[in-house]
Amino acid sequence: MEFVAFMRGTSGRALRIAAGLVLAAVGIFAAGGLWGILLAVLGAVMIAAGVFNFCLLAPLFHADLWGRPKRASQ
Repeated sequence: MEFVAFMRGTSGRALRIAAGLVLAAVGIFAAGGLWGILLAVLGAVMIAAGVFNFCLLAPLFHADLWGRPKRASQ
């Protein structure tokens, strides 16, 4: 759960945005064809995740997209 806690914080958001910018730049300027488009789209998703503060990997750690632990069903 430490990973999700890190990704919820300011450092995690900055990391997602920075990695997204790098992937988008590589996809647009260095890679070509289908791989370039896929990298650019993946970079855009990571940028959006950082800007809107959600983590797509959080459900793998039994948390919701915003990193909050899931409630036990009643």
